[in-house]
Amino acid sequence: MSPKDKPSREELKKKLTPLQFEVTQNNGTEPPFRNEYWDNEREGIYVDIVSGKPLFSSKDQFDSGCGWPSFTKPLQSGEIEEREDRSFNMIRTEVRSREVDSHLGHVFDDGPGPEGLRYCINSAALRFIPKEDLKKEGYGEYLSLFEEKE
Repeated sequence: MSPKDKPSREELKKKLTPLQFEVTQNNGTEPPFRNEYWDNEREGIYVDIVSGKPLFSSKDQFDSGCGWPSFTKPLQSGEIEEREDRSFNMIRTEVRSREVDSHLGHVFDDGPGPEGLRYCINSAALRFIPKEDLKKEGYGEYLSLFEEKE
């Protein structure tokens, strides 16, 4: 799917919940601590709710205490774009899906790890695929992320 193949706003209103539509298409934000994945501890990957493109792995997820799913890095950097966001009298870096230009959340420089990044992402912009469903959902190439290393 490319931006020219992106479903129309009318199609997306039928496909997505009102919250998913508000977050992804109108740059909305869901409530902290009252969203689907903020405390998810299952293994798997997170894909873009609109395009299905893989965005983040549970291997890179951590509890940042902010109330939204947080990740140290994207699964594939080419699937997201970063843009300056000056809304609400702040200067932040917005994260959007490259494929269909959906708002995902923001990235901050207060995270753990060598890069020190915290991708703070709205659950409403994501669909979680548990590791046991990766193959049947068409994401089998990501199973190796969850194999035990000896």
